[in-house]
Amino acid sequence: MAVVSLDPTQIKIRASVLFPGVVVAVLVAVSAQFLAEHYATPAMLMALLLGIAVSFLSEEGRAVEGISFAAKTILRLGVALLGIRISASMLTGLGWELLVLVIGCVVLTIGFGFAVARLFGSKWRFAFLTSGSVAICGASAAMAISAILPQDKRSEERLIFTVVGVTLLSTIAMIAYPILVRALNLSELEGGVFLGGTIHDVAQVVGAGFSISEATGDTATLVKLIRVAMLAPVVVIAAILIRSFAKSDISGDRPPILPGFVIGFLALAAISSLVPVPQLMTDVISQASRWFLLIAIAAVGMKTNLKQVLSVGPAAIALIVVETIFIAVLMLAGIMFLT
Repeated sequence: MAVVSLDPTQIKIRASVLFPGVVVAVLVAVSAQFLAEHYATPAMLMALLLGIAVSFLSEEGRAVEGISFAAKTILRLGVALLGIRISASMLTGLGWELLVLVIGCVVLTIGFGFAVARLFGSKWRFAFLTSGSVAICGASAAMAISAILPQDKRSEERLIFTVVGVTLLSTIAMIAYPILVRALNLSELEGGVFLGGTIHDVAQVVGAGFSISEATGDTATLVKLIRVAMLAPVVVIAAILIRSFAKSDISGDRPPILPGFVIGFLALAAISSLVPVPQLMTDVISQASRWFLLIAIAAVGMKTNLKQVLSVGPAAIALIVVETIFIAVLMLAGIMFLT
């Protein structure tokens, strides 16, 4: 059996090539986090906008390759590390009826996105990207789904637009949905399920839930993590379907049946389910995942042409809004039915 050896010299050369671009992406991510903490704005959105502001760095110069590396490889690593937050006990702790409701809303929202996309002039790639991000976990899901979609010249444009859209809608929902929960006199359990099952990003779910009560916040976070757990099966099934049935619409490379970052996600979820993982280790890995995703979205922003993103048009905005309303109405109807 042949043994593959790594040439230290080649590794050093490769690292020196990637270093400038990765450092730039890290600096943008750190700046975004600073602004998010001091001005109460979503860090992902700030990283994206700051990245777009220095997009000239990805066009030529020493930072080009490192920025591409951050936008792809670091992105996949960040998604893989999300798996540490998932465990079997978490999935069963909610009760089978609410668990089915949450999973059903994820599946139906994705299906709804595909069903109505043509009405808004969008094709299946954008439909899956938007509906998957709305149904699962916002910007993180958008980046994971984008990683397995066949790439073309508009791939990064669609990703940026989706990340901006779901982040803005998630921020609006963080403010508006707790008011709706109180207006409808939902219980702490019902309110937590609604908030966790409808708001796109984890941070906004936590903010909305704990603004009502600690119990509501705990339930909302649990439900949200169940939606995050849907990321791996959705990506795997999508990759298989794309390879099998979408050949005529693929101009780029086909995704692998089981992407490496999904294997990593599933492996960490299995470890978390089977072995008692110290809370400190879970927190460290979760923070690492968050930072990797922040660095990646900064790099994606640097590779983006803002004029092309804005050219996506009002119909695309309407599609994300309609999908967001759909999952909210569906989740609310399900809660009313079960209670």
